[in-house]
Amino acid sequence: MTLIATSRDRGITTLTLDSPANRNALSTALVGQLREALAGCAADDTVRAVVLTHTGSTFCAGADLTAPPEPEAFVGLMREIVALPKPVVARVTGHVRAGGLGLLAACDIAVAGKGSSFALTESRLGLAPAVISLTLLPRLDRTAANRYYLTGERFDAAEAARIGLVTVAAEDVEKGLVPVLDGLRRASPQGLAASKELVTATVLRSFDQYAEDLIARSAKLFASDEAREGMTAFLERRDPAWVR
Repeated sequence: MTLIATSRDRGITTLTLDSPANRNALSTALVGQLREALAGCAADDTVRAVVLTHTGSTFCAGADLTAPPEPEAFVGLMREIVALPKPVVARVTGHVRAGGLGLLAACDIAVAGKGSSFALTESRLGLAPAVISLTLLPRLDRTAANRYYLTGERFDAAEAARIGLVTVAAEDVEKGLVPVLDGLRRASPQGLAASKELVTATVLRSFDQYAEDLIARSAKLFASDEAREGMTAFLERRDPAWVR
């Protein structure tokens, strides 16, 4: 089953997460197919930039709890987006949850519509935003990270722009994308690659330094009794035992 749809327009390749049945959750298959598509974009000299978007009302719901990818695979996906020698622009018109925020934050530029919403729900499942901190923490306002990491509250596109998660909160996403994509088309391939390398260097060093430890932390949390209760409660659509 194809979970990533691909289209092209004047040097811009659009990769569309196309698994609406599970709200574009990060399954083993989706992560693998997206990595393959990105590798194809990296090797294609005619691709000037990549737009990452989605079908349905959800950009990405986070990990697919029924078929989750190996943590190393998801970390590899985020690193490949950051290291891709071509800009990656997220186009968001729906909801983004948990690991989906890590995917979003790996992109260089993000344009979000007024109907989009965001939440780091891990703490409510007995987990933590461990590996996605590699892309999230370099972008987020520290005070906002403290709040949303801990509370799991939902916030809108305007707040996402205020705290640095998205670049533009747009009334009309297509209009919001126009100056961004026009600017990328006017830039030279070499100029884009060299400029992106400057702004991503620190993030890539963080991957090299901290990814292994964060993967281990994530695995320990997923294997815990609290996480099992949290994920079971989520799938059963009830409150976990610790809710008071």
